[in-house]
Amino acid sequence: MSTVNTVTEQLTRAGQAIEHDSFAIIDAEAGPHTYTEGQWPIVRRMIHANADFEFNGLTDFHPDAVEAGISAMLRGGTPVVADVEMICSGLSQPRLRYFGMGTHQFISDADVIALAQAEDTTRAVQAMRKAHKLGLLDGAIVGIGNAPTALIELVRLIRGESVRPALVVGMPVGFVSAAESKDLMAELDHVPWIVIRGRKGGSTLVVAALHALLSLAEARQKARA
Repeated sequence: MSTVNTVTEQLTRAGQAIEHDSFAIIDAEAGPHTYTEGQWPIVRRMIHANADFEFNGLTDFHPDAVEAGISAMLRGGTPVVADVEMICSGLSQPRLRYFGMGTHQFISDADVIALAQAEDTTRAVQAMRKAHKLGLLDGAIVGIGNAPTALIELVRLIRGESVRPALVVGMPVGFVSAAESKDLMAELDHVPWIVIRGRKGGSTLVVAALHALLSLAEARQKARA
């Protein structure tokens, strides 16, 4: 049985060579870091996605985050609940299908928009509430890259309604409540999380982090075979 990833790699040798060379450059230029063997591939892929070495240091992990993400993927069928469609569109569907995973987002649903208007909240808040009502958040991987209010609402659901995602990848970008929302998430110790401290973030980085976890999950699966 091959130990080389075949599902979570680029599909051509040329593509693989470019990606591997990029990772080697990042390793050489990133300088010292305190990340573990499991955490660094995630940070490295985030740097690769944005060519921004500040994520070496800004990225923070709950101690159980990597293992929780890998385990959730290897269980098969774990949903990915996102705050915006961009995350769902950016994730590789063949890689998700390999683990029986699907994506969900509700930001543009008519009922979500109507409730946000009626209750004077954001669509992102109502989208998280809808995911909870549908029973999608417990055991899910939740990716938030755009809306700080989605992450704040998720923290409320975790604290107040005992919602238990398998992993939260909380990386909303922005100037209003973005840094604060990630700090709130990082206060939790009973739900694993990966966050980017401060204002930086974005859906691209959530996708990069999840792709890195998919790669780690495939490697774990092959090592066990």
